[in-house]
Amino acid sequence: MATRPESEVLAGRPFPLGAHAEAGGVRFAVTSHVADAVEVCLINDDGEEKRVELTERTFGVWHGLIPGVTPGQKYGYRVHGPYDAGRGLRCNPAKILVDPYARQITGEITDLEASLGYVGDPMHGPPSAIDSLGSVPLSVVSSPGGADTGVKPEVPFEEAVIYEMHVKGFTKNHPDIPEKLRGTYLGLAHPAAVEHLTRLGVTTVELLPVQAFQAEPSLIGRNAGNYWGYSPLGYCAPHAAYASEPGREVQEFRTMVSALHAAGIEVLIDVVYNHTCEGGPDGPTICFRGFDAPGYYLHAGGGSTVDITGCGNTLDAGSPQVVRLVTDSLRYWADEMGVDGFRFDLASTMGRPGGGFFDRDSALLTAITTDPVLCRAKLIAEPWDATGDGYRVGDFGVQWAEWNGRYRDTVRDFWRGHTSVRDLAYRLSGSSDLYADDLRRPWQSINFITAHDGFTLRDLVSYNDKHNEENGEENRDGTNDNRSWNCGAEGETTDPEVLTLRAKQARNQLATLLLSTGTPMMVAGDEMWRTQGGNNNAYCLDNEVSWVDWTETDAGKALLGFTQKVIDLRASSPALRQPEFFEGRTTPSGNPDLVWFRPDGREMAETDWFDEGRRTLGMFIDGSNCLSRTRDGELVSDDSWLLLMHAGADPITVTMPHERYGPSYEPFLDTTTPDGSPATPGAVLPRSTLTLEPRALLLLRVPR
Repeated sequence: MATRPESEVLAGRPFPLGAHAEAGGVRFAVTSHVADAVEVCLINDDGEEKRVELTERTFGVWHGLIPGVTPGQKYGYRVHGPYDAGRGLRCNPAKILVDPYARQITGEITDLEASLGYVGDPMHGPPSAIDSLGSVPLSVVSSPGGADTGVKPEVPFEEAVIYEMHVKGFTKNHPDIPEKLRGTYLGLAHPAAVEHLTRLGVTTVELLPVQAFQAEPSLIGRNAGNYWGYSPLGYCAPHAAYASEPGREVQEFRTMVSALHAAGIEVLIDVVYNHTCEGGPDGPTICFRGFDAPGYYLHAGGGSTVDITGCGNTLDAGSPQVVRLVTDSLRYWADEMGVDGFRFDLASTMGRPGGGFFDRDSALLTAITTDPVLCRAKLIAEPWDATGDGYRVGDFGVQWAEWNGRYRDTVRDFWRGHTSVRDLAYRLSGSSDLYADDLRRPWQSINFITAHDGFTLRDLVSYNDKHNEENGEENRDGTNDNRSWNCGAEGETTDPEVLTLRAKQARNQLATLLLSTGTPMMVAGDEMWRTQGGNNNAYCLDNEVSWVDWTETDAGKALLGFTQKVIDLRASSPALRQPEFFEGRTTPSGNPDLVWFRPDGREMAETDWFDEGRRTLGMFIDGSNCLSRTRDGELVSDDSWLLLMHAGADPITVTMPHERYGPSYEPFLDTTTPDGSPATPGAVLPRSTLTLEPRALLLLRVPR
């Protein structure tokens, strides 16, 4: 039952936004430019509500300090104002709203009908009078501070190896982590989890969304959930379900960051500042829509939302409210939660204010890169959205790294024998065609072959087609453009020839990724031969399909050992991870910094690049002046390397380069063997020949 005290609120200040304990109470501040009145609703443990009206409004911010309120208090807002769906205005005081700046959020939608702000037709029906209290999430006043997040490792981008992972999925089945901690922030902080990461050699973890999220109505309707988390509700609150103890998600997240930092591992988080869980006009009113829908979302005529995300709504990158929310949120995670950087989901939307053409200098993208805190963080864009106009690989500004989708497609196509070597050469050498003209560095190409969205590495070489029936959408969801090859049998098989080929193809893909110039990103579990049974869109499967399987198998142990070996090779060989683009410059050895070779040992000619049937390429990197530097900035030198890649179905004879490139060529890494050891050890002399097996990669060291 609601009560309305006549006067118990002090004026307070408008900034910072959110709920902050101070002066013997809590100061509340929230933005709404369209509201006529805003009430803070204090909810006790029995679900009883006390409403306090905020009477101060400054710069469009409603604010007030309520004495006697303490951290741990559950609260929400009720907004009184215009309801005019035709203009996108949906204020409805019957709907209790989550604070957009809440640092803790509890609960979820339990009654979808009660969460809806309308009756009948969402575009023409009247506002719903059903009170949503008790059926929707609530905000919680959080305590400041917590565990120290430690010293940020500040790993140079060119030394980084990124490991994309899901907080719950990584540890849910780990046998050496206490059951209570599995699937939680503290599970990831456990020594068994950290030890795997350090032993593998990754420098940076990239966590799938950890900002509070809520399942979409379509999933709620079929009693499913959003496992991946790309359905945000609160941009300043850690997702509560990943806490081992309810209400301690802030403290446990900080403890996790501290444990990873202590091991020298950076923490990046995947952030979704392109849409929210409220969906289209037919979706729930639980936060932004109820405060000021046109202030947060892009709208078209008649009050409908503009959807360039494929998720029902799009945050308006040109709105000052959105710019402030995003930068305040990022700064909070970087400063107070210890996060080292961010991967921005569907980042092209952030450069499309009004939903129009992409502008790398948009207000939101500029606000992020010019912020004195955020400019020091790793900033990684997913450079596309759900539309053709939003595909902007290579088009972001100078401070942005990008997921290089062209790298993924080219490497997949090469190893399945569907493309020649012309585009492959660009991808191996840092994608200068995409980034060199924009004052960027090769490490701003985030090279990847697999990601959470798509096949695992094992499934990439085991399935020609997706198998997403378990998602409940009749296999219609997920991409059909997988560029995969099952190596002769669809799915699981006992055929030894197929299994041998699959393992070799996996090693080919991993070795290519880790030996390419740029920043490699791999997916948790790929190194242990994880499968999702051919599901390439397991976003709603919170079960064994999505969780990492820690069961030891011979195939898993072999691939893990191979992956460790190649990561260690990359770390110890600065010529293989150079921070500058190759330019054909002459090095101290007298050779160019990069030379491309044909199988006959001759340099690639211009016409050779246009031979669409070419499936073999040699890449010589001169290490005598590789432009890598120590942490103090001193140049280092390295051995030179010859990388031979052959994607043909038949063996091929390869002639070694002229002696001017080196006195000998020593096989160092060979994907034809399970552990990567050379099948034929011993130095190979210049201009002598060797035979490459079908679909094989061989790395040879040329000593200084």
